[in-house]
Amino acid sequence: MTDFTSARVAMVDCQVRPSDVTRYSIIEAMLEIPRELFVPKALRDVAYADADVALGPGRCVLAPRTLAKMLEATGVGKGDLVLDLAPGLGYSSALLSRLAAAVVAIEPDEAMARQAARTLEGLELDNTVVITGDPAAGDPAHGPFDVIFVNGAVDRVPEALTDQLKAGGRLVAIFADGAASQCRVIVRAGDVLAQRPVFDAGAPVLEGFKAAVEFEF
Repeated sequence: MTDFTSARVAMVDCQVRPSDVTRYSIIEAMLEIPRELFVPKALRDVAYADADVALGPGRCVLAPRTLAKMLEATGVGKGDLVLDLAPGLGYSSALLSRLAAAVVAIEPDEAMARQAARTLEGLELDNTVVITGDPAAGDPAHGPFDVIFVNGAVDRVPEALTDQLKAGGRLVAIFADGAASQCRVIVRAGDVLAQRPVFDAGAPVLEGFKAAVEFEF
């Protein structure tokens, strides 16, 4: 039987800390939140591997290193309102709940949304709500947001999402470009959106974030 507590410590010591993740609040959250509860039961033995964990076609729990570096890139803090997009079974939402004031999670798969909500409730992470909906549309009713966290890759970021960023708000996602895919942060400064690369990373492109197909005649 897997010793998940030891696996959690090894994940942080061997994957997270060596990847220049220095914020103690992120490290503490990753040591405390049981990642194995947020992956399919059949895959719990590999929950702490240095790899994405598949959730179904085009969906995954991002690898610990990738997720930790994305969290650090947002600079998410205790006073922040966070929009967590396509969180799957809720691992990113659980981590963000420890870092922010409140988290609104938008999950397109109804069954995964229900399971995520149950797990988060069981861990008494009561500053997080999980809503079944379209991640590409965000949640303007509860915005604007300090941080928007996208759990996967994008070809494009819909304007509907960047419009939900507060002044100084940050959106983090993996931008798909084949072998050159990378995590980037978009920051709103008034009406201007600035974008900066953070690190190389890959993930499946999420539905709703794919580039429109262009036909040639």
